[in-house]
Amino acid sequence: MGQILTGTSSWTDPTLLTSGWYPPDADTPATRLEYYASRFPLVEVDSTYYGLPAERTAVLWADRTPDHFTFDFKAFRLFTDHPTPIKALPKKVRDALPDSLKDKRNIYRKDLPKDVVDDIYRMYRQALMPVHSAGKMGAVFFQYPHWFYFSRENMQRILEAREHFPDYRVAVEFRQPSWLSEENREKTFDFLRENDLAYVAVDEPQGTRASIPPLAAATTAQLSVVRFHGRREETWVARDVGVEERFKYCYSEGELQEWVPKVERLAAETQQTHVLMNNCYSDYGVRNAQQMALLLQADGAPVARA
Repeated sequence: MGQILTGTSSWTDPTLLTSGWYPPDADTPATRLEYYASRFPLVEVDSTYYGLPAERTAVLWADRTPDHFTFDFKAFRLFTDHPTPIKALPKKVRDALPDSLKDKRNIYRKDLPKDVVDDIYRMYRQALMPVHSAGKMGAVFFQYPHWFYFSRENMQRILEAREHFPDYRVAVEFRQPSWLSEENREKTFDFLRENDLAYVAVDEPQGTRASIPPLAAATTAQLSVVRFHGRREETWVARDVGVEERFKYCYSEGELQEWVPKVERLAAETQQTHVLMNNCYSDYGVRNAQQMALLLQADGAPVARA
């Protein structure tokens, strides 16, 4: 059975910083990361979805964590067909935009020439190289939106994104249920297996038009992933709901226990299984990540320690 790593999808969320989880002397970015890494062996960096990381920052992340620590990274929003604010683009890209695009609030990948998009991919990949070189790179998560439907065309777009990360592991999360319908799920899993792409299993609200079923599937021998988004159904597809409200959910022990056999099955098929709490409100995520690790340990699963 492979190793199981637990953690959260952020260590810098504002509501976590004010929750009292960090001790008073963990009051800088450096000391917070050091404290977090003393409690968990894994973290997901979600800031890389909102903007390209700086290589110097990646150097600091690698330097401030133990040798066995692992970082997962969320792919930049432009790469997954999400609307991207002009201000989130690298300065040299913004400066080179034609006037017809500079006045837009948001831009999509299709609005930019292929060579420009390729250059942004290169900058993103290069910025994370210090983490990779330090042996602390987990995977880059591509989270596709609810309008990204199951199709051969979209499979090809996933493969095109994959080509930009030849030396990084890539994991894929879907927000469009058509990928996991009874008709398409095995086709989806086969596609991921054939292209060495890890499937991101999710726990999220059920019963909405965007709900993905809580299926656990190992599609690579190296990595499997589970992300917990909470079960707050009333905010999952609501418009104009902020991140804090959408993920404001604390799992009960019984709800986490449901996933223990699923995680163990994933670990039986892969070298590493990453279990991440994305219910990043107050201390909910860190609390549930600790609970999940204890439940797995109690069942005899090989859970990595910080």
